[in-house]
Amino acid sequence: MSARDVYEYALLRVVPRVERGECCNAGVILYCRGQSFIAAKTHLDEARLLALDPSVDLAGVRAALAAVESVCDGGAAAGQAGGDDPGRRFRWLIAPRSTVVQPGPVHTGLTVDAKAEAERLLALLVR
Repeated sequence: MSARDVYEYALLRVVPRVERGECCNAGVILYCRGQSFIAAKTHLDEARLLALDPSVDLAGVRAALAAVESVCDGGAAAGQAGGDDPGRRFRWLIAPRSTVVQPGPVHTGLTVDAKAEAERLLALLVR
């Protein structure tokens, strides 16, 4: 049996009208310290989101989700956060906020392949 590493993940939720609290899942952020891995995988179901709020700014939501992916990818495109280690980037991304795109609670699991686990969680919890 291969060694499994602990990972943490949080769902990305789109809350088009913060005052109502209704949301739809639009992605997952996964961090695995043992594999020095962080990634955000997103999928925006525009029809579901428009059902919650027909006036939602879809371009703004797409941009916010792309920004999360960029921070996970690191590098210059991610701005100042891009130079931080994966753990710091994960902690920054999961910090509670009252914006249209919000992280959900953090959950944990065990995996041999963090990248495959991120895809599995996206398929299971978002799509």
